[in-house]
Amino acid sequence: MEEKPTAFAEFENNILTRRRNLLPIWIKIFLWIFLIGGAISAILLIAGSLLTHFSLSLYGINANHPYSMTGLLIGFLFLFKGIVAYGLWFEQKWAVQAAIVDAIIGIAICLIMTAIIPFTTPTISFTIRLELIPLYFYLKKMQNIKNIWESL
Repeated sequence: MEEKPTAFAEFENNILTRRRNLLPIWIKIFLWIFLIGGAISAILLIAGSLLTHFSLSLYGINANHPYSMTGLLIGFLFLFKGIVAYGLWFEQKWAVQAAIVDAIIGIAICLIMTAIIPFTTPTISFTIRLELIPLYFYLKKMQNIKNIWESL
C-alpha cells in the first residue's frame, strides 16, 4: 500500500532547513552592511548631480564625486553588492552564483589595485589590500554551499 503525500510532506524532513542558515554570522553581518550600502549607492547614483563633494572608496578605489568615472564604478560595485546581499538574505536561488561573481570581481580589483596601479600611476602608493582576506573566505564559503543552496 502506497502512502499519499500530505500537505506538509515537504516540511517533515526539512522543517528547519533554510538557505539563510547555510551562511555564517560574519557573512550575515556583511549582508546588512551591503544592503544599506547598495541602497545608499542607488540614491547617490540618482541624486549625484546635487552633490558637490562626496568621498567614495571601495577596494582601494577612491572618488570625490559620484558622477566621475571612478565614482560611477564604485557606485555600481556597491549597487551590485547590494543586489547580491538582497539575494542572499531573501534566499534567492541565483544569489550564491552572483556572490561567487561578486567575490571574484572584488579579488580581481584588489589585486589590480595592489599589484598594477601603484606602479603605473605615480599618485597612488603601494598598499596591501586586506579586503583580500575576507573576500577569499567569502568565495570559498559560497563555492562550498553552492550545490546545497541551489537544491533547497
